[in-house]
Amino acid sequence: MSEEAPATPAGAGQTREDTPASKPKPGAEPGLWLVATPIGNLEDVSQRALTVLASVDRVACEDTRRTGRLLARHGISARLVSYHEHNAARVRPALIRTLTGGGSVALVSDAGTPLISDPGYKLVSEAVSAGIHVTGCPGPSAPLLALILSGLPTDRFYFGGFLPSKAGPRREALATLCSLDATLVFLESPRRLAASLEDIAAILGPRPAAVARELTKLHEEVRRGSLGELAGHYAAAGAPKGEVVIVVGGERGDTAQRALSDADIDARLDRLLAEGTVRDAAAALSAETGLPRRELYTRALARTRAREECAVDP
Repeated sequence: MSEEAPATPAGAGQTREDTPASKPKPGAEPGLWLVATPIGNLEDVSQRALTVLASVDRVACEDTRRTGRLLARHGISARLVSYHEHNAARVRPALIRTLTGGGSVALVSDAGTPLISDPGYKLVSEAVSAGIHVTGCPGPSAPLLALILSGLPTDRFYFGGFLPSKAGPRREALATLCSLDATLVFLESPRRLAASLEDIAAILGPRPAAVARELTKLHEEVRRGSLGELAGHYAAAGAPKGEVVIVVGGERGDTAQRALSDADIDARLDRLLAEGTVRDAAAALSAETGLPRRELYTRALARTRAREECAVDP
């Protein structure tokens, strides 16, 4: 038998932070929890989110089957409640009753952060009005991931959700964003992608852009180029598979394009060519100004050849 350690008075040798009484209790406190779930890769869920989902009284979700698969993967048994735009008005009062009675509810979307393009904000609004504690577990978000992968400025951005499905209203909505000095982020249906890109290019001009799809999944793709180039690609290739996010450069790029003279463009290309290849120079200046990458590539190639010919001639 091993010798027992001498008894230690309660609290002796412990700091305030590591005393059992000051440690957070396991599980979810009463209130409404907004819990982000994976957008593709099921490993992209936080341990805290799993703890909350395992301990709340109810999990309100868009699709109980989809959320059920996520919970089953992590060995979690929870009471799931279907909550989506078609039944929200009927289900929301029951969830509020649970919360006002001292219960806990986790709200999740099919993928990503709840309330981003789903009806969850109405539940949050009613909970706040009722004095219910609202908190959350942050995590995956397709618009934010697409933004940081786009290569476009991230210091200011505007999330526009889904653009109108019909061309007329879509172009009207885009016209209100022409002068916005911020990177624009939209969600889009794969079957409308080419048409939407064509409308965006027609209204906003040849700005730099990126199309991100299947984010965090096996076939993740981020395609970058001018709006015209991207519209042409998807018109020829057809509708892609998976969820799609469109990221578009802000008005600052369009202003730069209008202000640049031929001399300015050549001077910038020369500086970039001194540091890298023709391809890199064209890509960098296209991202900065919104000018078509192909045109800049042709221009940079011509300047490189001209300098080489000058160097060879006596």
